[in-house]
Amino acid sequence: MNDIRRPSSSSSSAQRGGGPSSGPKKPFLRRRKVCKFCVERIDKIDYKDYRLLQVFVADRGKIVPRRISGTCTQHQRRLTRAIKQARQIALLPFAAEI
Repeated sequence: MNDIRRPSSSSSSAQRGGGPSSGPKKPFLRRRKVCKFCVERIDKIDYKDYRLLQVFVADRGKIVPRRISGTCTQHQRRLTRAIKQARQIALLPFAAEI
C-alpha cells in the first residue's frame, strides 16, 4: 500500500508554472465597469439613435447583458425597451444576417 509515489512539491509546482522563482502572487483585481449613460449624463435613451443602440447589440443580434456592458439596472431597462422599439421599425435587426 505504501508503493504509491507522490511527486515532490518542487517538481509539481515547476510543472504548473508556480515555482519558487515566480514570487508571491498578486490577487487579480477586475476594474469595476461603469454605466455609460450615467457617466455621459444621457437622460433619454432614444430608439431612433440606432448608432448608440448598436453598441449594446451583439453580432448575433442579442442584447448585451448588464454584467458585460456595465450599464446600471435603470438604464439597462430603458436600453432594452429602446432596442426592441428600434427592431419593430426595422432600424436594428432581430437576428444576424447569415
